[in-house]
Amino acid sequence: MLSVSTFSVYDMIKRNALLFPDKTAIVDGEKSFTFSQFFVQVNSLASTLAGYGVKPRQSVAVLSMNRTEYLVLYGATSAIGAILVPLNWRLSNDELAYILKNSGSKILFCDSVQSEKAYAIKASSEKETSGFDGIIVNFDDKNLDIKSSDISDFKPFFHNSDDIFTLIYTAAVAGKPRGAALSHNNIIAANLQTSLTMKIDQSDIYLNMLPLFHITGMNLSLAVMQMGGKNVLMEKFNAQEALSTIDREKVTVMGSFPPILVNLMDELDRFNTKEPDKTNSNNKAEIRKDSAVYDISSLKNIVGIDSPATICKFTEKISSKFWILYGQCETSGFVTLSDASECPGSAGRQCGISNMAIVDASDVVLPCGQSGEIAVRGPLVFQGFWRGSTNDAEILNCCNMTKEELYDTSTIRNGWHHTGDVGHVDSKGYLWFEGRKPEKELIKPGGENVYPAEVESVILEHPDIEETSVIGVPDPKFGEGVKAVCKKKSDSDLTAKELIEFVGSRIARYKKPGYVQFVESLPKNSDGSIDRNKVKELYGN
Repeated sequence: MLSVSTFSVYDMIKRNALLFPDKTAIVDGEKSFTFSQFFVQVNSLASTLAGYGVKPRQSVAVLSMNRTEYLVLYGATSAIGAILVPLNWRLSNDELAYILKNSGSKILFCDSVQSEKAYAIKASSEKETSGFDGIIVNFDDKNLDIKSSDISDFKPFFHNSDDIFTLIYTAAVAGKPRGAALSHNNIIAANLQTSLTMKIDQSDIYLNMLPLFHITGMNLSLAVMQMGGKNVLMEKFNAQEALSTIDREKVTVMGSFPPILVNLMDELDRFNTKEPDKTNSNNKAEIRKDSAVYDISSLKNIVGIDSPATICKFTEKISSKFWILYGQCETSGFVTLSDASECPGSAGRQCGISNMAIVDASDVVLPCGQSGEIAVRGPLVFQGFWRGSTNDAEILNCCNMTKEELYDTSTIRNGWHHTGDVGHVDSKGYLWFEGRKPEKELIKPGGENVYPAEVESVILEHPDIEETSVIGVPDPKFGEGVKAVCKKKSDSDLTAKELIEFVGSRIARYKKPGYVQFVESLPKNSDGSIDRNKVKELYGN
């Protein structure tokens, strides 16, 4: 049955074209597009996708740096009812090939920066008769015509309430990444919650420098867009370019994960700071660079994660507000989101439509102050992890399949999504994050997710390693770093550098250990397994 209650990402883009036709929606270098121009491009690319044979509920993947066409693809897949699969370009070719196969993607969009990797994945897949065997389309191909004139005969797909907008592939718990299936309802609810919490409106300008494959990058870009605000695109983060863009475009919102704030402050500290004129009612923060002065006072809201000391130093420097958060791909982004200065060190308070609780092993809700698993329910909770299928008929007729057939919903029990994270809530409602459950250990360098088990399995492929335990340790640049504590064979002369490069050649390089320590033996539990807590105690500093 078709749902009259669904409001899709495409509906949002169409609405903006009607309400704000001549307002700038996107700035991408020297190019800019109004909401009406953006809508035309969305319809044009949607027609192109249909011409490639993409059907509703089939997957379309994208491997690209941030650019206008990426956002156009957000809308175009929604327009025809396809599922968007944004790929993390930091992953290895083997990891990307697995995601392409698991998602059932029939077409892969890329840009010139990532085209070599895209074609290498296809070539490797063809040799191994597995992975990706679909069509590759380069955004920079002159034959790709995203028209600038209206497509009058285009008829958009009519969505059901739980139709999937995107599959965001998360870190590998058991060796393989899993696609968190987020519906249009999930994404629209997330947009509204973010906008409501931060009071985002059509006057806001978002510095779109977080990767658009990342849930936070997607959340902020679409939230600002839904409110009629402007997205200013950067291919990827660069401190000097970011500061220059904030000044030029009068950016009001940006996202940040370590080491972004530190890099921005380092760049600012290279130049003399001009003290604000206390007689000036605007009290603007101005940064002198050579003979130029950069006015960054427009930047009022920063969203992300960092240490309390770094947040305090940065926000005092430019008189801005840092919104601290807790969230997952599985929760369409933010569960908590609040001004970090209210309760430094906490992960913020729950948002308007996120129902969060701390539960024990029996899913009994615990009182304030007691530690337990963080559980979430509400309209932002995902549909489940995509099971994957090579059967086109199953994909095309997925609305006739049960939710259990389509998705792994094992994290959803007794009315709660179980995050695998541990924490407690204080008497004022602030969440204090305490780490992962032992069986779901997770390391987060620079906002990315790394599961120790995945790194350990790669390390153990090295012939000189007998045992290993991978743990998270404090890192001055990325907040948390990956450390491998290893026992190697007695006759081995393997070095830490060689082991790090070995791992980096097999999985995404952000997952490789930044630190390696060789030991004579690893502490064990009574059952003979490695005692990870003891490893942390001995080697975690």
